[in-house]
Amino acid sequence: MSRYTSAEQYVFATDSPRAGENRGRQPICLATVMRHYIQPAAKRVGITKRIGWHTFRRTYSSLLHKNGEVVKVVQELLRHGSSKVTMDVYAQAVTSAKRNAQQKVVSILREKEPGTLRVPDVSPANFTGSPKLLKRFGVPDGI
Repeated sequence: MSRYTSAEQYVFATDSPRAGENRGRQPICLATVMRHYIQPAAKRVGITKRIGWHTFRRTYSSLLHKNGEVVKVVQELLRHGSSKVTMDVYAQAVTSAKRNAQQKVVSILREKEPGTLRVPDVSPANFTGSPKLLKRFGVPDGI
């Protein structure tokens, strides 16, 4: 419970001696909360990566995405102006989704016989990409 209980005081108020008579009447500095509470707690549980306030926003959006929430709902919960920002910046592919995508590609390349791989047909007749891409894969011009 906060020791600042009157109506004009903040629940999460500064307790800094520098605040003087304003103790309890101005909000706590978020950088102080991060530096003195959140980062030490993260280190205690073994998190070695850099943590910031956007870490929580990214985690929240990734969890919403993993739960199958609609992009518009996630956008509004994060208070973004457009869903493009939500998808481009915050939504990160979860590991299981990445693994499923990789498995689909591998299944396309696998032959019916275990242990053999099929090289996709990238001849110019059925390839709609650029000729430079064909050369990059080593496909001669005359094929």
